[in-house]
Amino acid sequence: MNKAMVTIAAFLLFSAGAVAQQTKTVVADEAPFEMAPLEMHVFPARDFSITRYGAKPDDVKANTVAFAKAFAACSKAGGGRVVVPDGTWLTGPIHFLSGVELHLADGARILFDDDPQLYLPAVKTSWEGMECYNYSPLIYAYECENVAITGAGTIEAKMDLWRTWFDRPEGHMAALKRLYSMMSSGVDIEFRHMEADTTAHLRPHLIQFNRCTNVRMDGFKIRHSPFWTIHTYMCRDLYVNGLDVYAHGHNNDGIDLESTQHAVIENCRFDQGDDGVVIKSGRNQDGWKNAMPTSDIVVRNCDAVDAHGLLVVGSEIAGGVSRVYIHDCTSSSIVNRLMYLKTNERRGGVLEDITMENVEANVQRNALFCIETDVVYQWKVVPTFEVKPTVIRNITMRNVHAKKTPVMIRIMGDGRCPVDGVRIENASADTVTSAVSELNNARNVLMDGISYGTIIAK
Repeated sequence: MNKAMVTIAAFLLFSAGAVAQQTKTVVADEAPFEMAPLEMHVFPARDFSITRYGAKPDDVKANTVAFAKAFAACSKAGGGRVVVPDGTWLTGPIHFLSGVELHLADGARILFDDDPQLYLPAVKTSWEGMECYNYSPLIYAYECENVAITGAGTIEAKMDLWRTWFDRPEGHMAALKRLYSMMSSGVDIEFRHMEADTTAHLRPHLIQFNRCTNVRMDGFKIRHSPFWTIHTYMCRDLYVNGLDVYAHGHNNDGIDLESTQHAVIENCRFDQGDDGVVIKSGRNQDGWKNAMPTSDIVVRNCDAVDAHGLLVVGSEIAGGVSRVYIHDCTSSSIVNRLMYLKTNERRGGVLEDITMENVEANVQRNALFCIETDVVYQWKVVPTFEVKPTVIRNITMRNVHAKKTPVMIRIMGDGRCPVDGVRIENASADTVTSAVSELNNARNVLMDGISYGTIIAK
């Protein structure tokens, strides 16, 4: 079923001291849209071990400095690998520079300290689709090109402090209201400093590539995260392969592709406290201003072990989402939904040409397929500045099976802008505990080959 191909061609580098290298072209010509091959950057054969720059096991200050020095030396030399050897390396933030591959040797463990002061000064980032200054992501790249994280080692976050920030007390909600108001009224990002409020507690991302080009993540493990685990924001040309991600804290999505274009994600395992693979494109005014949809995304051969959703689109989708294809994946334990599109009347944007097929699932808590257009969460506490219903069209699910689900197909559209064009083909469930379908404000819905074994009424 999977016609995907990954081709590898070897070539020689003739510069002094160079050795044979490989270039990797990642092809996804099985996509139902034209998908150009990914041409991933080849890093020069130069290694910069962090121990050369003073790294010492369990010495957070020495290691933070060592990473910075190693990245600077590697980038200045024209690129190469910053190598993390076997052992545990306690550190503060790691900031990328262009042309650098961060390589984790087998047995290497980067352990990020959880002292918030280490992640200052604040950097340009975003929080749930709103741009701001905040604590630095633990691994952060801004306006970089040709960057990578590779190797068999582990990236882990200490969580003692971050866990105390999981709740949404009064100070946190007040900070979110201020940020939302600044975004909605056009306040420049330079004035949106959220780290200055010591009660805001806007947790940092574990890994964020922000406005980067040609990004590769390959082979490593992740254990725990303060917030979203992997976040690509306004990036192009992304390849993610063979990751083993486990993070069961609050808002611990596996990977969030936000305003990201031209990406392949494959052979990954996501065991999450929130969603698995997430597609976003900014919240409200910031999404409209940046006007960068997420598009040309292929996800294949991945497993959502335990998550809220296998593929979730939203709810921050103001910039739009188009041409997303997920196929030949599994949900081996339990998720809320296999495919979930969520938005509300504040978002606007267009969601179109999204397809899931060839998925084998275990137990669903909510539905196989779900579209909801009134998902607001805690943001009910802030006013609606502008009403912009989301256009949702041309959505497909095909060849999907689950052992158990409450509902097979749930579509809750907006009467002002009904969902238009949904095709569900060859979807089956062994047991349905509530209803086969629930449809509201949806037109041109085709359901063909829907089958189930037993319906157990509540």
